[in-house]
Amino acid sequence: MFFSSSFDKLIEQFSLLPGVGRKTAQRFAFYILKLSNEEVNKFVDSLKNAKEKIKQCETCFNFSDENICKICSDKTRDISTICVVEEASDVIYFERTKNFFGLYHILGGVLSPLDNIGPNDLKVNELLNRINGETKEIIFAISPTLEGETTILYLCKLLRKYNIKISRIARGIPIGSDLEYVDEATIANALKERVLL
Repeated sequence: MFFSSSFDKLIEQFSLLPGVGRKTAQRFAFYILKLSNEEVNKFVDSLKNAKEKIKQCETCFNFSDENICKICSDKTRDISTICVVEEASDVIYFERTKNFFGLYHILGGVLSPLDNIGPNDLKVNELLNRINGETKEIIFAISPTLEGETTILYLCKLLRKYNIKISRIARGIPIGSDLEYVDEATIANALKERVLL
């Protein structure tokens, strides 16, 4: 403890962020201290504003300021295709490719018995409720981990009763990796080369 306890608490809070170690947390803390009071207040207000105003889309569970997100309310999107992803952050990777024009469904994770995450902990029923006469294809874009594969197999069993195409993105993405670390070109190619299940 070289500085004040307030400074150490600030470092501790920054180090709680995913992917932020102690050294990066210290850099963030020093940066904040260099800001003017007005800049710090803007930063704090933006955090509070995000926490208070951002909610989950009632349809796909993406983050949104409104009850229905911009993607779900976009009339130019292809409503016949739903891309199923683990987390809202995965939507960003597909949108950056500018190769997918359908809708999304965010599960909120993957099945993981070791972590006590079962079907009721995910947005599985909500996905099934979205399937209607206009739905033609479900694309799985879930990280190819053991839990991800288990989730896909489970969902495929549930979806077989519907008369729709079921596919997954191609295996251009390395097994065991997260979508977060894959470049846009690989994701775009994987999406184009998806295969039927």
